Amino acid sequence: MAETKKISAKVKMVIPGGGATPAPPVGSSLGQHGVNMMDFINPFNEQTADRKGKPTPVSVTIYEDKSMSFTIKGTPTSTLIKEALKLKKASGVPNKDKVGKLTKDQLTKIAEEKMNDLNANDIEAAKKVVAGTARSMGIEVEK
Repeated sequence: MAETKKISAKVKMVIPGGGATPAPPVGSSLGQHGVNMMDFINPFNEQTADRKGKPTPVSVTIYEDKSMSFTIKGTPTSTLIKEALKLKKASGVPNKDKVGKLTKDQLTKIAEEKMNDLNANDIEAAKKVVAGTARSMGIEVEK
């Protein structure tokens, strides 16, 4: 049986796809754990080249021997909603100021794209999660 490595830290960051550099947030987050940043930066940029510039959540697990592994998550739901509605930003006062309306088709499309990242059992549950995110951004959801 393979020996499991001891985990020394877990770091979560949101980095533009294909745009990881030794500058913060990557440098400051990984540097404090003494790992070689290029061991993360180069593979991350290669794996996310297709998401150029899109905010990309990543979870990095750092082991005691200074090695690491990382998992790339899907684009944040709020970013997908803003893209679908061509918005620059969400409402500052979501319960008063509405900034857009999400159609059923857009809701379904985003829910399908996010299905793997959400802890939802089916597409209906995923749609509810996405609709909740939209409402918190000041976006109405078509009934």
